[in-house]
Amino acid sequence: MVLASNEKPGRMNSEDLVTLNVGGKLFTTRLSTLKQFPTSRLAGIVDGRDPEFKTVNGQIFVDRDGALFSFILDFLRNHELLLPSDFSDYLRLQREALFYELDSLVELLSQHLLQSRPALMEVHFLSRNTQAFFRVFGSCSKTIELLARRITVFVEQPTALARSGNPFPPQVTLLPLPPQRPSHHDLVFHCGSDGTIENHAGVRYISIKPDNRKLANGTNVFGLLIDTLLKEGFHLVSTRTPASGDKSECYVFERIKSLQVLGGNKTPNPENTTIPAPSQK
Repeated sequence: MVLASNEKPGRMNSEDLVTLNVGGKLFTTRLSTLKQFPTSRLAGIVDGRDPEFKTVNGQIFVDRDGALFSFILDFLRNHELLLPSDFSDYLRLQREALFYELDSLVELLSQHLLQSRPALMEVHFLSRNTQAFFRVFGSCSKTIELLARRITVFVEQPTALARSGNPFPPQVTLLPLPPQRPSHHDLVFHCGSDGTIENHAGVRYISIKPDNRKLANGTNVFGLLIDTLLKEGFHLVSTRTPASGDKSECYVFERIKSLQVLGGNKTPNPENTTIPAPSQK
């Protein structure tokens, strides 16, 4: 949200203006603009309270990055950060905000950096005889929760008729179970049969919504799981060769979160990214 100024228009004099020389770039603006955060170092610089900075020929020299200061000044003027779509110096801009002790801008950039981190997903797949074992680990617990809701394990259970020695062919029912959740960041399940139960009772099937099939073949389940991750925006970035003695295969997926325009009533230029400031208390 763009915060409106309560300042009333009036006649401006030279005392209302200040010129900063930041790394060789000159910026002239209202004194009130630079003092919006009175406890910041920037306010102390323009107030003369910081002895490290002197006024020479009507300019306050600050030995910092002038190009990045233009974004800081824009933030102070508009209470939002409007950046080019190809901007990548978020960490350097955050460092400048820390230098000027602009806590609101530091917090804003921290939230943005956290939201824009890639989400990683590892799929461990082990096929052994007639069974297949899966472990999915993800840095994004929300994606793990989504998969846990979509994946159902169906276990064949013999009916009472089959257990009582009835001469007719045994019947089985499918008992639905959720995958195991060792932690918030991973889930474990397996499918197929251990090959020791007659008439295939005890076979585990895997269903992954919205697909309604119940699959016992590990290769088919693996393909459906990968297809689900791809539809969620992940793409394969690497595979790991099994270590000696470990026959499991590891596939690593990554999803880059797109930058989002949050809040505000304005329609931003598609060539820019808008990051609104958090509300001030």
